[in-house]
Amino acid sequence: MVQKYQSPVRVYKHPFELIMAAYERRFPTCPLIPMFVASDTVNEYKSEDEAIHVIERRCKLDIDAPRLLKKIAGVDYVYFVQKNSLNRRERTLHIEAYNETFSNRVIINEHCSYTVHPDNEDWTCFEQSASLDIKSFFGFESTVEKIAMKQYTSNIKKGKEIIEYYLKQMEEEGITFVPRWTPPVACKSESSTCHPRRPVSPAINIPESATKEGLSNKEILNTSSSPSEPTAGTPDDKLDADYIKRYLGDLTPMQESCLIRLRQWLQETHKGKIPKDEHILRFLRARDFNIDKAREILCQSLTWRKQHQVDYILDTWNPPQVLQDYYAGGWHHHDKDGRPLYVLRLGQMDTKGLVRALGEEALLRYVLSINEEGLRRCEENTKVFGRPISSWTCLVDLEGLNMRHLWRPGVKALLRIIEVVEANYPETLGRLLILRAPRVFPVLWTLCEVPEGGLVPKSLYRTAEELENEDIKLWTETIYQSASVFKGAPHEVLIQIVDASSVITWDFDVCKGDIVFNIFHSKRAPQPPKKDSLGAHSITSPGGNNVQLIDKVWQLGRDYSMVESPLICKEGESVQGSHVTRWPGFYILQWKFHSMPACATTNLPRVDDVLASLQVSSHKCKVMYYTEVIGSEDFRGSMTSLESSHSGFSQLSAATTTSSQSHSSSMISR
Repeated sequence: MVQKYQSPVRVYKHPFELIMAAYERRFPTCPLIPMFVASDTVNEYKSEDEAIHVIERRCKLDIDAPRLLKKIAGVDYVYFVQKNSLNRRERTLHIEAYNETFSNRVIINEHCSYTVHPDNEDWTCFEQSASLDIKSFFGFESTVEKIAMKQYTSNIKKGKEIIEYYLKQMEEEGITFVPRWTPPVACKSESSTCHPRRPVSPAINIPESATKEGLSNKEILNTSSSPSEPTAGTPDDKLDADYIKRYLGDLTPMQESCLIRLRQWLQETHKGKIPKDEHILRFLRARDFNIDKAREILCQSLTWRKQHQVDYILDTWNPPQVLQDYYAGGWHHHDKDGRPLYVLRLGQMDTKGLVRALGEEALLRYVLSINEEGLRRCEENTKVFGRPISSWTCLVDLEGLNMRHLWRPGVKALLRIIEVVEANYPETLGRLLILRAPRVFPVLWTLCEVPEGGLVPKSLYRTAEELENEDIKLWTETIYQSASVFKGAPHEVLIQIVDASSVITWDFDVCKGDIVFNIFHSKRAPQPPKKDSLGAHSITSPGGNNVQLIDKVWQLGRDYSMVESPLICKEGESVQGSHVTRWPGFYILQWKFHSMPACATTNLPRVDDVLASLQVSSHKCKVMYYTEVIGSEDFRGSMTSLESSHSGFSQLSAATTTSSQSHSSSMISR
């Protein structure tokens, strides 16, 4: 498995030239890095105007590894090759390093860059990325990986303090300013031929077109990345180390890397609104910074938030008066650590009365609003106290708790609410305090503006039919529908078009598995929808339906035709699009299970295909979709609401692309 690291942007509040002078003092050896024994210059190049300086060094390292492992490997030291490409004209330094020792067993690549701060030319930015791939190492692959990551992490922590150490040393020597590079005087009055075309070092990797188009250092900040692994996002989206410490807390280098990589993935696949950094960090912490696991639960939560418009619950939903009067809980300032404090008088809560009067949906929505308010208060307290606050404290008073609180439907509702909260608000409860001393609590309670609770009058109870007729339900009704897709059993939706040039629009999220999206047209209506019994799969589908419309005896090209090219959609993607119909009749939207193609040169499946197929339990996929038909005249006037893009759990954006051949527009977030 390849281990990757990506640093945040670290800022030195010193000019680039002064930082370079401090950096050069690290060679040929650095006492602050005990493992860095020595370094020898292998190759060196300087341009005539001294603007370009490329130097290649062979570095000798004494790795802190068990003596037995060194003896088995047959080496006492390991060697790395480091290539530094300094461009004084552009004020950039790009560094590439790779291991020379055991290069056929272990592959280590590192890319670093020093550049001018995009907003302050007297400051310097530093970025670092690396990858580790252990092919084989005498059966000690896991041990070597742990040693390598430990050594690398410790060196990352020392990186900034080493530069600051040499800056202080230079200051003691009276060196506080290093002049910028300027062209030779003889060249100022001559033509441009006086400036020879500067050689482009692989470590610099600045495209010539970037200079011609006037791109700034800010836009080429991360050009040291390998072409096969392009850097995501723009420099404006990059995280600053000082910002992380101020608003997110003290993270280890590897934790910082996980946050940045997951954030970049969201920027790549979800072009619209992405979660706040604090929210992403909570899901990473919930899965011990395992990126794959955190990404899975985060995407599920984002889909859920989009489906039920949870982002707007504080602005659009007002709790019923019954809740305001009888729900014995409320926010009360903060604890000694600055966490928002929520006080809950559970012993005084009439759980049965609230459920009978409001139903589970209203209770769930109220609890969600409490959690959304908690997130808002955490942000406010972070600003007020000047330190990261990402969770709250809950004080629970159990005075008055008795058997009536164990009413089974109430307990069932509570468990369902807890399940939703745990899945979508991880790592938010920082401290839970249970209070069982009734003599102490009334003193504190006189200071809280929290409802007293008590029994809900039975006159407020509502029948099951009344509760069933609620306008919007978080667990049941929504404008989006869920569907299960199985291998050999696609899900299909029928849309009848009376007027040609109508516009069919769709918006769907692939919640699980990979699917293929198709659009078909037929002049005759298919048979009434049949829900697939899925007997062949021995699978039930409690979370979504499965409807098949196209009869098995129908032939493509005779009974129905394909009006759009198939669109392959990956798990976690959000797809919006539209199709302008050419003919009246019946259109069928189809979501079909996507089977991985086998390798072209052999009939045997690839390893990646096998692993991918194993991840899809019982060949089951799940989509959440919404479709609508709009007249062409209405479509022209509402382009902003029908835009085709991958918003990634956000509102649809404002640009639409329309294909002149297919009269449709559809994009998908990767």
